[in-house]
Amino acid sequence: MRRTGLLHAELNRVIAAMGHTDTLVIADVGLPVPRGVPCIDLAVLPGLPSFAQVFEAICAELAVEAATFAEEIHQKNLALAALADRLKQGGMPVDEISHADFKLRCAGAVAIVRTGETSPYANVILHAGVTF
Repeated sequence: MRRTGLLHAELNRVIAAMGHTDTLVIADVGLPVPRGVPCIDLAVLPGLPSFAQVFEAICAELAVEAATFAEEIHQKNLALAALADRLKQGGMPVDEISHADFKLRCAGAVAIVRTGETSPYANVILHAGVTF
């Protein structure tokens, strides 16, 4: 049994198996999951767990080299726009694409982690980096 960090066995397995440039999606409760892409469903109640909680927990475990957001965050989700800006200021490459293109790119993800988040466009594609 783990003492700290992620306790979700399936999520740990997926992160441990990821390679450089693989992608993992953290999604709000409404993002459609493409056929064939595993969904790790963490949603318990609306808002629980939040996008921010899951994002922080995953980023503490996964080497992330880049992130992709829907460009609509600037009009519809200022908290996510602030997160994207914070990542950019920290030196992480951040890509912004239309929500329609975002949903298409989800088809190539290793998995989608579904949160209980109910704010609009609360989704990110994390691109795995390397630790060396």
